[in-house]
Amino acid sequence: MSNLKPSELFPARLKAARELRQINQADLAEKAGLPPTSISHFESGSRKPSFDNLRRLAERLNVTADYLLGRVDEPTGLAGADRLHRHAQNLSAEDMELAENFMKMLENRNKKRKE
Repeated sequence: MSNLKPSELFPARLKAARELRQINQADLAEKAGLPPTSISHFESGSRKPSFDNLRRLAERLNVTADYLLGRVDEPTGLAGADRLHRHAQNLSAEDMELAENFMKMLENRNKKRKE
């Protein structure tokens, strides 16, 4: 990960996420309910988003706030994610369902052991 502060890395990450989703600044602004100039200011680094706007941007771009803030390098990654969850993004929908069912089975097994 970069040695830059999140506020320094954010402009580049926002632009990269927007380009990954193949949308322009105006479209992102509309989807996030923000003025188009806000996206331009965020990407240039002249303004920083509020917490609520950061969340909106992450949701509309389908990336995590951790990615936008530079805490992780993968767009869907989560900082501090445990070793089971960090690989979930690479699973197919069918495999994800299988993994969820397996985790539920283990949870139930542990509940029974405690009874």
